[in-house]
Amino acid sequence: MQRLERARDLAAAADIDALLVTPGADLRYLTGYAAKPLERLTCLVVPVSGSPFLVAPNLEVAAAEAAGVELEIVGWNETDDPFAILASRLGEVTRLALDDEMWASRVLALRDVVPTAEQVLAGPVLTELRMRKDPAEVDALRVAGAAIDRVHSRMAEWLRPGRTEREVGHDIARAIVDEGHESVDFVIVGSGPNGASPHHEVSDRVIEVGDPVVVDIGGTTPAGYCSDSTRNYLAGGSVPTLYREAYTVLHEAQAAQRAHARPGVTAESVDRVGRDLIAAAGFGELFIHRTGHGIGTQTHEEPYIVEGNALVLEPGMAFSIEPGIYHPGQFGARIEDIAICTADGLEVLNDTERQLVVLD
Repeated sequence: MQRLERARDLAAAADIDALLVTPGADLRYLTGYAAKPLERLTCLVVPVSGSPFLVAPNLEVAAAEAAGVELEIVGWNETDDPFAILASRLGEVTRLALDDEMWASRVLALRDVVPTAEQVLAGPVLTELRMRKDPAEVDALRVAGAAIDRVHSRMAEWLRPGRTEREVGHDIARAIVDEGHESVDFVIVGSGPNGASPHHEVSDRVIEVGDPVVVDIGGTTPAGYCSDSTRNYLAGGSVPTLYREAYTVLHEAQAAQRAHARPGVTAESVDRVGRDLIAAAGFGELFIHRTGHGIGTQTHEEPYIVEGNALVLEPGMAFSIEPGIYHPGQFGARIEDIAICTADGLEVLNDTERQLVVLD
């Protein structure tokens, strides 16, 4: 209810009459309800004047109640028009804020039933809430970070020459759940040249002796908070010279970014610290993505750690620090930790080995 009250206050300050939020991370954040994104309308309505309520199909009301929704639930039957029901409950409004990931079909249907209301994005309001984690959220992210660390600590069980990336990825996915996640969000096992594609995922390529392997994994815990960590492994053999040089620079750059990030510095300055070191070593063109992204009830959310984002970091902001170097056709490397700004510094939630791990 505190989150809903804060959302309502921010909406009022932005001259918004009501927030409308459909299934997704925003709805779960505001109500605790991880509603299924069905063709049937489920929508949280937060009017600036009046009490919030949830419109939901009658066959989903029990699920909402079981999830702990304490709001009035306005159920609708199969032959009802849920949009008309929602509009009748809203009354006269002139400005509606819709969640950023609302389906276009919902947006257009709402336009039909409330034709005189201006539609704007709810993102600017909800981002202000979700970007600054409260103590309970910080604890939830700690749990997620420890869970994914346990998976990385077991990598020697699965990653070895002669196995395919897909086989290794299957084992990792099972371990992500076994180690405390509710769901697997992604598994990247990029061996040899496949590591040069940051979002490679897995393939049927057989891992060979001496292959550098990028392993980037994450999931969502039962509390609804995400993990995300990348580590680098060598599938036996000796470390290739160019890879060793690149990895040494990458390790130094990521450490410098962790040392720099704290309340009072800008998001873009964290990116710049590492990017400048990588560029000075001659690998600048091979660092092809931003340094990081916020994390919480979604793997990617605000704040983004990237050049051009002058946002000043504040306590409670959680984000990844993950510079990378990608040499097309040869290898890739990325070191990623999740970190949270504290009152006077930075708490890093991942503590597995950041140096290259050689698996015999």
